[in-house]
Amino acid sequence: MYALRLALVGLLAVSLSGCLSGAGEKEGAGTLLGAVAGGIAGAQLGKGDGQLLATGIGTLLGAAIGNEIGRSLDRADQLALERATQSSLETAPVGRTTTWKNPDSGNQGTITPRKTFKRDGTYCREFTQTITIGGKTEEAYGTACRQPDGTWKLISA
Repeated sequence: MYALRLALVGLLAVSLSGCLSGAGEKEGAGTLLGAVAGGIAGAQLGKGDGQLLATGIGTLLGAAIGNEIGRSLDRADQLALERATQSSLETAPVGRTTTWKNPDSGNQGTITPRKTFKRDGTYCREFTQTITIGGKTEEAYGTACRQPDGTWKLISA
């Protein structure tokens, strides 16, 4: 489940960048981001000689989960997620939840800023995110920082 949560945050990174446009791209991006998040999780969970194995397993699991999430969210879902995320991180007070929903797919989610702080003069926000696909809800956590152009970039999951 930890890898799935990290993969969800990875998907949020894609929504923050707004770089997905086609079905193949969203699956590929989900796979890549899931693999990165899974690898990071495995590296943090593994100890000693088992760390490399845990990293490998985390990478494979994250890639599979990220691919599935990427396939599950259509372009309308991604746009709704992106808009809600940008709006929430830019204007919502800490603790206020912003929701999104695609009535066509039934997919939906939330994003809630949890803490605002400055890092090297840049505003950053910790947040929680939920995504509900096919009636199953998962929660993820992350931190994003405001870029000079006004967009928010995921810096940690």
